[in-house]
Parts: sequence; C-alpha cells; structure tokens
Amino acid sequence: MPKSIIVSTGCCIPSTIVPNDHFLENRFYDQTGQRLEKPNPEIIEKLYNITGIQARRYVEDTVTTSDIAYAAAVQALEGIDRETLDYIIVAQNFGDVHKGNIRTDIVPTLAARVKHRLEIKNPYTVAYDIPFGCPGWLQGMIMADYYIRSGDAKRILVIGAETLSRVSDPHDVDCMIFADGAGATLVEAGDGAAGILSHVTRSDTYKNVWLLKLGPSYNTRRNQDELFIKMDGHDIYKYALKTVPLVVKQALDKAGLGLGDVSKILMHQANAKMDHAILTRLFRLYGEKTVATEIMPMIIHWAGNSSVATIPTLLDRLFNGHLDGHRVSSGDNLVFASVGAGMNINAMVYRIP
Repeated sequence: MPKSIIVSTGCCIPSTIVPNDHFLENRFYDQTGQRLEKPNPEIIEKLYNITGIQARRYVEDTVTTSDIAYAAAVQALEGIDRETLDYIIVAQNFGDVHKGNIRTDIVPTLAARVKHRLEIKNPYTVAYDIPFGCPGWLQGMIMADYYIRSGDAKRILVIGAETLSRVSDPHDVDCMIFADGAGATLVEAGDGAAGILSHVTRSDTYKNVWLLKLGPSYNTRRNQDELFIKMDGHDIYKYALKTVPLVVKQALDKAGLGLGDVSKILMHQANAKMDHAILTRLFRLYGEKTVATEIMPMIIHWAGNSSVATIPTLLDRLFNGHLDGHRVSSGDNLVFASVGAGMNINAMVYRIP
C-alpha cells in the first residue's frame, strides 16, 4: 500500500502587519451590547497575556482568500507539471469575502478558482472545498491520504486559506485574535516507511456545535443582518484541553509510537495559552511531569490565528528553515493537531522521508 509523502510546501503570509496598538481606537462591547468600561490599553494587554499575539497579518484591500490560496499553490507547485494533479483540495470556511462586503462568495468553489488561475486543463484534476472549521487543512491532508492509499490518486495539492479579518467584528474583543494567510502542501504516493502513518478525526456536535458560530455585531447600532465570527472562548478552551490530547494520543497509538518518538508537534495556532495547556495535558497523559515546550514551535505571536492556514504556514516555515531554533531531518516524526468549529478535532502522525 502506498504512503502519502509531503514533497513540497508553500505559503502566503500577507505583508500588512497589524500591531496590537491598531485597536486602541476600537469601541468594544460585550454580548449584551454594553460598552466595555475598561480602557482599551488594558483590554489589549489582557488579550495579549492570554493569546500571546503581538501582531497579526491582514491582506490588502483588493486581495481575497482565493488570491492568497493561489499564491501559496504556485510556491508548492514550483517545478511540478500542474496537469498531473489528481485533486486540488482547498480548506476554507468563508469563501472570498471582499473588502466592505462581508457576504461570502463560494460559487464556484475556491478550489475551482485556484485550478482556473493555475491554467490546468486536465478535467480529471478534481477541485473542491472543505468547510471544516480550523481543522480543515489537516482534514484535507487526511482525505488526500485516503485517496492515495486506495490507489485513486498519486498527486494531490492541499491548501488552507482564510481572510478572517473580513469576518471579524471590530466591536468584539476577539477580533484581535484573527488574521489572514494561506498554506499549501503537495502530497504524492511513495514507498517505504516514511509518510503519513496515522490519523484520527472526531466531531462533537451533540453539545458543542454552537461554541463557534456566526452572529451579529456586539454594537447594536450596526446592521444586525451582518454576521461575524463569534466564539465562546471559555468553553472552547475547556473542550480543547479535555479532548485534543486524547485525539493526539489515539493517533500516536495507531502509529505504534509514544510521545518520546515525536520530534515536533505542529498545533493549530489558536491561542498560545490554550496550546501550551494542551501540550501540558498531553505530557501528563504519558506520565511526564516535565513539559518539553521546545517540541511545539509557535508563530501566533506575530502571525495571529489564520484558521486553516496556521498549520500549513507553520509547516512551510519549518521545512524551509525559517523557524529559529527548530530543525527537522529525515526519520523525524511530526504530529499535527487542530481543533475548531463543529466542534471538530483531528490529529495526524507523519514521518519525514
């Protein structure tokens, strides 16, 4: 049975840097529509202490999600015959949202738009989107692995792209978390012991389906027909802390590996405090009292939370030696994990060829 090998990566990190003081003039409200009494510097400082975010990246006014998805794809496909792609899978949740118009534009799919811009003529290069919350890119990788292991495909491009700056409520403190970005990964069929070793996915919709959703602005004077991304951060934190470590361990168990066999853990960059708490809980599952924080590279402090793009962006920088203090080599085992709207969680174990 063939293994799924990551042969190249690409990413598009928007050039516009948005520091925390960008939000000093925002008018923040709570869920009831009441203006927050604390001064903005205090609000911003508190959010920084929780999330670790000092800055985030936004796309330029004329740029959309499919634009940055295409840019990341071009990098990943350098030197590759594009006509040989069997699938293009784009993970996204809001489609192309244009500046000043928060209505989503998802017809045709972003994958179809990317394929069009890549000028691929092959009708059997199947292009489709995955709306799966923040774990979307990782779920795309998991689906790619199924295609390759079944013999249905030999070469698949998986992209994660989002412009959350266009769907975040400027009157909601959580708007300071969200960012824009895109990452792409080319996966091919290969032989040997390396490649994707295992994965686990779960969807907890019974009690947790509305923890992350769309809703009107907290500023009741705005058009309440406009919908922005909203989340119950406290309950998401509790859910993720309880569940993500279990899914990671399940994936490692399926691969026949232990925590000591892992070189790096690439976690969805949602919230630095939450990610470190998840890592601590994972080490506790293995009876480890000392947490090796260096196992988990972080970019959220300068890149923010770009949803489906955080892990492929992190992977691209890791593989290209652009993460200070983090290096990987052949034979290293990587663990990927994400949590997001649904609520969905997934994890994957990958061995570098």
